[in-house]
Amino acid sequence: MFQYFDRIQEILKEVELKEAEAINQTIELLTDANLNEKGIYIFGASHAGILAEELYYRAGGMMTINAIFGRELMLDQSPITVTSKMERLEGYGTTLASTIPFKEGDVLILHSVSGRNPVTIDLALSAIKKGVKIVALTNVHYSKQVSSRHSSGKRLFELADVVLDNHGDTGDACCSIEGIEQKVGPSSTVVGATILNTIVVEVTRKLIERGVEYPPIFYSANLDGGDQLNQELFKKYEKVIHYSL
Repeated sequence: MFQYFDRIQEILKEVELKEAEAINQTIELLTDANLNEKGIYIFGASHAGILAEELYYRAGGMMTINAIFGRELMLDQSPITVTSKMERLEGYGTTLASTIPFKEGDVLILHSVSGRNPVTIDLALSAIKKGVKIVALTNVHYSKQVSSRHSSGKRLFELADVVLDNHGDTGDACCSIEGIEQKVGPSSTVVGATILNTIVVEVTRKLIERGVEYPPIFYSANLDGGDQLNQELFKKYEKVIHYSL
């Protein structure tokens, strides 16, 4: 009935079939990180950062996922074009990385649909130097059609230990409408959130299977007792949580 519904369902089915191995690899990385007290981080610039917000401090979400935010990349900037300039500014991501306590064996999820902009490449390169595993959530077909804007010449998928391909259209928007050349309706947020929440669910399942009685999952603060349970879990996992409640 609705074109966007149909197209998103097509993409999700393609992702489910073609990205199962990469999703399982990411599940294992995050399961091991939780079991071995390693840090888990996520970053995206501008709209890609919506997925960092999706996994951060949310009921039913994983408490041990630390979001990385760059103030100049947030969507409340004015003029909004500042965010585009900052994600293309080489060196900003390196400075951002210097504020993060990366350690060997940590995991960094980086979301960039094109995978070409310096801020994400800087973060990846800085984290790799410290022995951090990189999970790239990107669009491989799209990224292969564009050049890197980073002096290294690298795109995100070329730096990652695991690549999660969102299988969206080049340019991200996915619906063609007669009378307009530009496609409408970006798919990366819906598809990316589905991929990442699938991973969170399955990591939780794995942790329980491996004997973790209280996995680090946020309770709803709007249910009675939720705040107290979250404080107890926060204390239990405080070694790998790098934000405050």
